[in-house]
Amino acid sequence: MDKYIKIFTIISTLALFFHIANAQDKLSESFDVKINGFVGNKMNASYNNRILAQDADRLIEPFTVREEHSCWQSEFWGKWFTSAVLAYRYNPTPELAEKLKQAVYGLIDTQTEDGYIGNYAPESRLKAWDIWGRKYCMLGLIAYYDITNDEKALESAAKEADFLIKELNEKNAEIVSMGNHRGMAASSVLEPICQLYTRTGNKKYLNFAEEIVRQWETPQGPQLISKANLPVSERFPKPVENWYGWEQGQKAYEMMSCYEGLLELYRITNKEEYKEAVEKTWQSITDSEINIAGSGSAMEAWFSGKAKQTMPIAHYQETCVTVTWIKFNQQLLRLTGEAKYADEIEKTFYNALLGAMKPDGSDWAKYTPLSGQRLEGSEQCGMGLNCCNASGPRGLFTIPKTAIMQSEEGAYVNFYIDGTYNLKTPENQSFVINQVTDYPASGKIDLNIEINKNENMEIALRIPSWCNNYKVYVNNVVENETGGVLPGNFLKLNREWKNSDKISIEFDMDGKIHRLGESPEYIAITRGPIVLSRDQRIGEPALEAILIPVINNKGFIDLVKEDSKNHEIHMIFSAHFLPESYTEQGSQPIKLNLCDYASAGNSKNGYPFFKVWLPQLYNPRNQD
Repeated sequence: MDKYIKIFTIISTLALFFHIANAQDKLSESFDVKINGFVGNKMNASYNNRILAQDADRLIEPFTVREEHSCWQSEFWGKWFTSAVLAYRYNPTPELAEKLKQAVYGLIDTQTEDGYIGNYAPESRLKAWDIWGRKYCMLGLIAYYDITNDEKALESAAKEADFLIKELNEKNAEIVSMGNHRGMAASSVLEPICQLYTRTGNKKYLNFAEEIVRQWETPQGPQLISKANLPVSERFPKPVENWYGWEQGQKAYEMMSCYEGLLELYRITNKEEYKEAVEKTWQSITDSEINIAGSGSAMEAWFSGKAKQTMPIAHYQETCVTVTWIKFNQQLLRLTGEAKYADEIEKTFYNALLGAMKPDGSDWAKYTPLSGQRLEGSEQCGMGLNCCNASGPRGLFTIPKTAIMQSEEGAYVNFYIDGTYNLKTPENQSFVINQVTDYPASGKIDLNIEINKNENMEIALRIPSWCNNYKVYVNNVVENETGGVLPGNFLKLNREWKNSDKISIEFDMDGKIHRLGESPEYIAITRGPIVLSRDQRIGEPALEAILIPVINNKGFIDLVKEDSKNHEIHMIFSAHFLPESYTEQGSQPIKLNLCDYASAGNSKNGYPFFKVWLPQLYNPRNQD
C-alpha cells in the first residue's frame, strides 16, 4: 500500500498547486426547526421511547471485552449514537446532551493506546465486521465533534483511523479483501475518512480515501465505478455457498454506504466520474429495485425486485436499507438540488420508513412486507436489539432540517410538513417560513413568511411527481398552476418578499391505480405520496376477496376520507369496488375501506394481516 500512498500524495499536491475547487452543495440545511402535527408526534415518540430509552452502557460493553471473531456488536453504538445526534440537532435538550456526552466519553475510554476502538480479538482484527464497526465509531465521534467542537472526540476518531491505516499497511492487507460483500462493508469506511480530511486538512486521509477507491476497481474489489452502468442486482454472480459472505456483491445497504462515501470524496476532489457513478447507480436502483412503498431488497440484497413486488418475498425491505436509501437521496438532494431526490425521500418516508416504526416509536421492524404481517425481528449479537432498531431513527431525524433548505438564491421547500423553519436569506438576514398544513391528509398548504426587511430572493416549491393538477397562490393571487412547471420539478418564485407574505398551494390528491403483471395482474392504489392498503382491522370483505376498482371518467378511483376509530391507524379512505360475481348481470359496487400503508398491520399488540397489491380476475376476453 505504501507506493499507492506516495502516488496519491503526489496527486493531492498537484491538485492543491492547480487550485482544483471542491464541489459545492446546492442546498444547505435550515438551522432551527419545530415540527408539528402527525410528523412531529412521530419525532417525539422516537425521541422519547427509542433515543432516550437506549441503555448506552450496554452498547459500549463489547468494546471493553474485545473477544469477538465474527459478529457486529460494534455497529450498534454508532448507529444509535448518530441517530441520537440527529435527534439532538432537531431538539437539543439537556437530558439528551448529557446522554450523548456520557456515551461518547464512555466509548473513548475503551480506546487502546495504539488507537483501536472495537470489539474484535487481536487475531481477528480487520476480518468479518471489524472495519465496518470501526466506521460507525468514527461516524459517531465525528458527529459529536460537529455539534460540540469537542476536540477530544475528533482526536479519538483520527486515532482510530490512523491505527486502521497502520494495520492495513503493516499487514500488507487490501481493504477490499477484508470482511464481507466484496469489501463493501469494510471499504464503506470511506465516508468517515473523507469527513476526517475535511475537518483536519490532513492529506493522509485524502490519500487513504483515494486508495480505497483505487482498490474498488481491482479484480478483487466491488468495482463500484466501472460497473455503475450495470443493474445493481447483476454486477456479480449470485453467491453459491455463503449468501452473506465475501462473494455477495449485491448487498444493498453496504453498496449504498460506499456510494455515500464516494459522494463525500467527490465534494473534496470534484472528480466528475465519482458523481457519475453515483447517479448511474441511483438510476439503476430507482428503475429496478425500489417498490411502490419506497424501499427494496430481499435477504438484504438487490434482486431486480421492483418487478417482483407483488410476490410474497423472503426478508423483504430491510429497515437498514430503507434508512440508507433515504440518506443516499439526502446526499444527492443536498448536492444537486434536484426534485427527483426529494420525491424519492417523501415516498420512502411516509410509507416504508414510518411503516417500519412501531406506533409508539419504541421499536422498528427488521423487515416490512407489502402483504402479510409486520412480524418482530430478532435480537442480534446478544445486544438486546437488532441493527434496524438502532438505525431506524437515522432516517426519521434527517427530515426536519431538510424539509426546507437554503440555497444561495433563497429557500427550497422540499417537503410539506407542518412546522416552523428558520433560515437565512441571500443577504444573510434571518427569516422564518411557517408551514400550516395537514398534508398528506390533504393537499392544502399555507407558507407564511416572517422577515424584518423586504428582500428579493427565490422560494422554490417542489411540485411532486405524483401530482396531476395544482395551483399556487401568492397573497391570494394565482401565481402558477398546472402546465407552468411540470410535476417532478421545482416551481421557483422570484420576487421581493415582505413580512406577512403568504404562499398557498393546492395539490389534487387523486386516487391513482397502479398495475403490475399480466397473469395474474395486480393493482395498487396511491393517494398523493401515500400507498393505500387493505387491513383486516377496518372491515369486510376478507382480504382474500377478489375486488375490481371502480374507476371514474378521468381514470382515477374516487376516495372518501373516513374517520379512524383506531388510534393506531392514521388515515382511512373508502372507495367502491366490484366484487367477484358468478351471476349473469354481474355485481353491484360495494364500499371498501383502505388505510395508509404505514398504519397497515402496524400495531403495538398483535400482528393484523394487510395487503397492498390486490389480485385481479383473469378474463380471456380482455386478452389479445
